[in-house]
Amino acid sequence: MEKITIGRFGFSLKPLEPIILPAYKGSTLRGGFGHAFKRVVCALKKNDCAECILKEKCVYSYVFETPPPSDTTIMRKYTSVPHPFIIEPPLERKRIYKPGDNIEFGLTLIGRAADYLPYFIYSFSELGNIGIGKGKGKYELAKVKSNGRIIYNSKTKTITPYKLKDLSIKPPVSGSKSSGSSFLTLNFLTPTRIIYNKHLAIDLEFNIFLRTLLRRLSLLYYFHAGGNTSDWDFTDIIEKAKSVKLKNRNLKWHDWEKYSARQDTKMKMGGFMGSVTFEGNLKPFMPLIKAGEVLHVGKGTGFGLGKYEVKNETE
Repeated sequence: MEKITIGRFGFSLKPLEPIILPAYKGSTLRGGFGHAFKRVVCALKKNDCAECILKEKCVYSYVFETPPPSDTTIMRKYTSVPHPFIIEPPLERKRIYKPGDNIEFGLTLIGRAADYLPYFIYSFSELGNIGIGKGKGKYELAKVKSNGRIIYNSKTKTITPYKLKDLSIKPPVSGSKSSGSSFLTLNFLTPTRIIYNKHLAIDLEFNIFLRTLLRRLSLLYYFHAGGNTSDWDFTDIIEKAKSVKLKNRNLKWHDWEKYSARQDTKMKMGGFMGSVTFEGNLKPFMPLIKAGEVLHVGKGTGFGLGKYEVKNETE
């Protein structure tokens, strides 16, 4: 059975002084984490991980840079593969947090990365001493939850055992005939960036959504869960997806910018938000779609882009 082991965690930050954050906080949280994470684990203090002799055994390189391993059979020409984590920022647009407030966000660790939760906890704790947002407001990592239970708090600073879960990513069976019809509405909660024919897509057809999701899930499965996708008939799956038709689309483009420290410039990171309804034989695709609810779709998933939920599913 095709499955990916994941861990889902909730982080609660307690501001110690005013913290000013942008309306969309995913990039700030991810960038701050990356800075603190490298300070914590980088042994040689190199700026370029690609030139580091330790890159294939380094936790930072694996989690945050994620180059394909030297023995990979796919994506050999790429400098990076999908990251094994997702930071889900609070969806509220509140920008100023004061002592007494809480900043809560989610973290999903994928495959092997689930073993590295202590690094994330320690890095976010250290980031609180550095500060985040405009003016570098400091905070305390108050607690971390898993499955509704506190597994870390600022008093004991220890991590209690936590459970992981298996996420099915079973693809449609090759050669099976399509039958039946149902409706499915997807609600995109954060800006979603899907590239199709080298352009950002907004007129979202089901086969475009599905091929993007299929690519992401198969790469996560291969690189982070040790899965084998050689028997997946990608062409047949995408061909089946073309039989599912667009019923209704209510998507709007949402523009936002993030600062890139590497390029020392602001980058436009807009994407579509809103809802879309599809009609057709959707049942074979539901394991992939349900997995995408957790693992997101498109570009920028590391800082929370591409989050959607299944709004309703009717036979």
